[in-house]
Amino acid sequence: MDDMITNLLRDVAKGKVSVEDARLALEDATLTEEQLESAIEKGVFKEAEMGSIVSATLAPSGASYLTMFFFVWGIFWACYWFFSLIYGLAKDWDQRQLAFHMAMGITTLIFMGLVYLKFILPDTIIVKNAINKFIPEHQKDWKEYKW
Repeated sequence: MDDMITNLLRDVAKGKVSVEDARLALEDATLTEEQLESAIEKGVFKEAEMGSIVSATLAPSGASYLTMFFFVWGIFWACYWFFSLIYGLAKDWDQRQLAFHMAMGITTLIFMGLVYLKFILPDTIIVKNAINKFIPEHQKDWKEYKW
């Protein structure tokens, strides 16, 4: 999105350009109805072709320091719980204690997976059209078996 209007709006938001100057710059801008229709057809409202793959980009939150910190934190605690489980197996701990350590390790991995799916993995959609559910009867394809 590096068109002239977006750059002008960013400059107004940063304070580089005043609102009056931006209005003067856009005063003579006109858009015909055909241009508006073509913009809508090429934009969000256009239906995707069958079999096309619609993919979003990586979410900006996926590269944030908070998600990176969460994964470092998750790896630390998953290693802690699973290594303490292994240690407990070697030292003949009670079964409840071992189950607790395993449950905490798996829960940590589940939380890491949920954060990965929600904030890092981009959304990918494969567009498929539904086929006709009604199969017409063709006499040449059907054979009638008599008993």
